Amino acid sequence: MSKLDIVKETIAYLKLWLGIMVVSDISLIGWLLSNVGAASELKTFGAIIGVGIITISAFFVHKRIEHMISSLEEL
Repeated sequence: MSKLDIVKETIAYLKLWLGIMVVSDISLIGWLLSNVGAASELKTFGAIIGVGIITISAFFVHKRIEHMISSLEEL
């Protein structure tokens, strides 16, 4: 497998995980908005922490994908 193919497959794999993170983030935010009054404080706090972690992780995966795409020019 050439280096170009490896980078392309890595980008595709990271895009899969980015999509999973975005869907999870949107779902968790929707749950928070619909259950903010009914859920216990612990669940609400955990969901807020989860949204923060998933959002930050998605940002770093996005940046890594951008970096790998820009490195394709060199190959």
